[in-house]
Amino acid sequence: MKRELDRTPVPLAVVAADAGVSVPTVSKVLNARHDVSATTRDRVAGVLRRHGYEIRTVATKPTGLLDVRIVDFEGTWSEAVVRGAVAGARRLGLDVVLSVEPDPDDCSAWVRHALRRGTDGLVSVVAVPDDAARELLHDSGVPLVVVDPRQRPPEGMLSVGAANFQGGLEATAHLLTLGHRRIATITGALEQDNAIARLAGYRAAMIQADVPVDDDLVHVSTYGVTAGYEAARQLLALDDPPTAIFASSDDTALGALRALREAGLSVPRDVSLVGFDDLPVAPWTDPPLTTVRQPLAEMGASAVELVHRARTASGHTLRTELATSLVVRDSTAPPR
Repeated sequence: MKRELDRTPVPLAVVAADAGVSVPTVSKVLNARHDVSATTRDRVAGVLRRHGYEIRTVATKPTGLLDVRIVDFEGTWSEAVVRGAVAGARRLGLDVVLSVEPDPDDCSAWVRHALRRGTDGLVSVVAVPDDAARELLHDSGVPLVVVDPRQRPPEGMLSVGAANFQGGLEATAHLLTLGHRRIATITGALEQDNAIARLAGYRAAMIQADVPVDDDLVHVSTYGVTAGYEAARQLLALDDPPTAIFASSDDTALGALRALREAGLSVPRDVSLVGFDDLPVAPWTDPPLTTVRQPLAEMGASAVELVHRARTASGHTLRTELATSLVVRDSTAPPR
């Protein structure tokens, strides 16, 4: 019988030469040090394993803390997501550290602070950390989940969102079924993935109904009451104004409702109106608002569960997309 060859690992200098790095870098990877980039770590780790080395796994001591970052706590959208995250954390025995920061895009300083202090995981609402912060997360082994990321998250990043395309399609299809053909949409900034998806759903519904999309009826703006108010005023000033408006957020719809009232128009007798989110205020508007329900609390809870699964290696998907549903109330009716 053939004797097995001696599997004694080769010197680190050989590994370093093979990987194209220095011996100290090889040593850092071998000992699970954090001060090596993710790309270099992966390359060196492959060479080490090929030469028979066993690499220490990164082990972080549980802290019992979960970090959650939001941009605005005044809006009911953020409050609902946080409420879901807190409930999910409570079920797992975690305490939430909530950070409210003004920049919707830059959450990298928050990531670094949480890692220095110690955390079991991070949930960022809309913001995606930069490359350097993501490398720190990779090296530390601490999971991060982004809820409703403003831009498409990088490959491999965990995220939770809603079925924005389907929601936009169902909202527009509802108006088409009622008989509307001059349907306008007020959408969010097209740098945001959710705005792109909702607008795509609107266009898809119009195409499926064989109704041409009039570009004058597509108003690209931002989410919010003021944006909805200004956009609706511009739409009403058209020579052939819309008989229905799909606003891509409930706040936008509230602004549009104000503009319609000031123009002496009745909702839904003169113009039908649909929102998106199903915020707590939606059933209390006059008339109650037809809208697309986002499972906001469930998104927060799902993000926490995804952090837990990633940390415990109990299996997870990179992106969780939760279903939306159309809630029909009194702000929509057939055109006169």
